[in-house]
This record gives sequence, C-alpha cells and structure tokens, in this order.
Amino acid sequence: MATIRSLPSRDDVLRMARNTTDITGQLLDTAGNITRIAINTFDPRDGSGAEVLRVLRETTAELAEASASPQAQEAFYRIVDTLTRLGTSGAPLAVHPVSEPAQALLAAIGDSLLPVLDAVEPAVEEFADALGDLVEATSPVLPAAAGVAAGALLALTPVLRAAADVLRDSSPELRRVADALTAALAPLMPLQVALAERAAAAGAGVVRATLPPLADLAEAAAATTKAARPLLVASEELLVSGLEQLQPLLLAAAARAGRVARAAAIRVSAAVSPAADQGVVVAVTPV
Repeated sequence: MATIRSLPSRDDVLRMARNTTDITGQLLDTAGNITRIAINTFDPRDGSGAEVLRVLRETTAELAEASASPQAQEAFYRIVDTLTRLGTSGAPLAVHPVSEPAQALLAAIGDSLLPVLDAVEPAVEEFADALGDLVEATSPVLPAAAGVAAGALLALTPVLRAAADVLRDSSPELRRVADALTAALAPLMPLQVALAERAAAAGAGVVRATLPPLADLAEAAAATTKAARPLLVASEELLVSGLEQLQPLLLAAAARAGRVARAAAIRVSAAVSPAADQGVVVAVTPV
C-alpha cells in the first residue's frame, strides 16, 4: 500500500506564500515600468508622443508613395514574372524522366569527388589565403579595374541588344535552320552510337594494354628522379646563388638606366617647351 505524503508544515506554507508574493510584486513592477515608458513615449503633453506619431505617419506615407510609383510597380511585376517563369520552367524539369538519370549521375559524381576534395582541401586553403593576400595587396588597383570592366560592359551592351534584335527578327529563319539540322542529323544518330560503342571498346582494350607499360615507366621515372635528387638540388642551389650574385648588378644597371632616362626626359622637355625668358639658360647635370 502506497504511503501518504505528509502535508507541508506551516513554515513551508509561509515561505511559498512569501515567494509567490515577491514574484507577483516584481511582475507588477515590470508591468508598471513598461506602462510608464509607453505613456511617456506617446504622451501628447510634452510633444514626444506627437513627434513619434508624426514620424510614423510620414514614414508610412513615404513608403506608400514609393510603393505606388510606376517604377516600383514595374519592379514588383518583373520580380513576380521572373519567379513565375522560374517556377513554370523548373517544375517540368523536376518530373521529367531525364531528371532521374541526371540525379543518379550527380550523386555518382559527388561520391567520387569527395576523396578528391578531401585530398586537395589543404592546397585549396593555402591557395585561398594566398589569393586573399594578393587581393588585399592589389586593392588600390581594384577601383580602376572595376571602372574598366564597367566601361567594357557598357560598350558591349549595344552589341548584345543589336544581336538580340537581329535574332528576334530572324526567328523564322532560325527555326528553319534548326529543323534542317534536326532532319539531317537524326538518321546519323544510330550510326554515331554504334561507332561510339566500337570506339569505346577499342579504347578500353588500348588502355588495358598500355597501363602495365605505363606503370613500369612511372616506376622507372620515380627511381631515376630519386637517384638524381642530389644533382637536382645542387643545380637549383647553383641557379639561386647565380641569381643572388646577379641581383646587385641588375639593380645598379636599372638605377643607371633610370638616371639616364630622367636626364634625357629633362633635355627633351627643355628643347620642346623653351622657357619664356630667352635670356636664362638652365643647365641640368645629373648628380
């Protein structure tokens, strides 16, 4: 037989009542603070409430005016039209019979690419870091490149529009060309399939025959490279040391060429644009 739990004592009842009263008081204080903030915000006597309501009315009116403009209505219509076209063109693709083998192909490609992605992940991370450093270093040139790209796009826009107009006007001729190509290529497709099957079988035989010699050649090349590694390291060190010795000579030659070019530019400028005062002769000697 289950035991009957003892009733709470008088002290427990008083403690629970005191806790309940404290929590109720805190809730009432919080509600009072919220009510006071709302009253102070929308109180019309000090002007703050009227100002808030005025700002809300102006914002609502500006939003309504902006959304009712012809430009906004046209933008909304174009967005809805684009979404409708995407939905109507994508829905048949999802239920088309070709979608099932396409999905199987994508799944097979994804499964086969996972080990490759895992193997190249460190290299990709290093390349991404190096590319980020390069972009950060070339950031002063990016606005100019963006301007050039924008100019090129603006220059190509009339060409694209003209091509679109020509193709739109020539749609009957394009349809005739497509029908002629389809009628000419349709009888050749079975022959092409048979030739492709024969070529695949022959290629598979060639690959099976050439893989063992290629494996032997790769092993021989690896052994040769391993044996010649000291010679390669020595040649690389010799090349690097030669470049280090040539670096001062190249820097000196570049500096001297720069001084000669500056002196020639000064003399050419003086000869092409003579000074206003013909009595003053300025002689420039390189330091």
